[in-house]
Amino acid sequence: MELEFWKLQGNGNDFILVDEYKRPVIPDEMKPQFASLYCDRRFGIGGDGVLYLSKSTKADLKMGLFQPDESEAEMCGNGIRCFAKYAFDTGYVGRTCSVETPAGVIPVEMEYADDTFMATIDMPEPRFARKDIPASGEGEYKEKISGFEVYAVNTGVPHAVIFADDIDTLSLTEIAPQIRHHASFPRGANVNAVQIMGENSIRIRTFERGIEDETLSCGTGATAAAAIAVHLGFVKSPVTVGTKGGMLVITLGDRTVMKGPAETVFMGKIIF
Repeated sequence: MELEFWKLQGNGNDFILVDEYKRPVIPDEMKPQFASLYCDRRFGIGGDGVLYLSKSTKADLKMGLFQPDESEAEMCGNGIRCFAKYAFDTGYVGRTCSVETPAGVIPVEMEYADDTFMATIDMPEPRFARKDIPASGEGEYKEKISGFEVYAVNTGVPHAVIFADDIDTLSLTEIAPQIRHHASFPRGANVNAVQIMGENSIRIRTFERGIEDETLSCGTGATAAAAIAVHLGFVKSPVTVGTKGGMLVITLGDRTVMKGPAETVFMGKIIF
């Protein structure tokens, strides 16, 4: 038995994609284990998650995302751009489409600019209330954890944000787990360290739950960081967000929009 897969990346956030448009390929009960096995960078293909593309009754397409720890993510900004690139290149959709995710139906616009694929994503509206993150307590989230002022927002998944004068000096893999597993987050939270660079510019580093490590980029994290920075009056929209893997542009207002690239790395076959 052979199983075709595609490897794509968005700003260094890399994913294995399995096409289930015509029929299921991996049984639902095996999808978490498949992600754990094949996301391994030494004994598998390597990736920050596995994207599953299938038909939807609510939108043009449906996206599922399982992470290396076998959890299913509600939403992923870089992942949906990779998903959209594959769907566009394959001809499943045109320059616009809608994608069903556990976080809701996400509108997507796509184009090639100078041979670079760019996708503009209508991200979920940032939710600052603790009950919507979710986090314990009432009102907006602000807690002192491990010496840091921690803010939080849900941009499809829960994100915690801390600010620092120089994020490069932080030991994120030591600091982030204390916040990620804090008792105030019943489902855990991704953790973003943010540095203000200018009136419309920030830099971030992100520690992702489910991967349990720092990644090169996180689309929902970039959106969360920009949303909180604008909410606190530190920057103005649109916000250019510098990640280790590249730039994203987040526009906040009547819509919350993320624009960034995606790239196909290779395709291959798993032979069982």
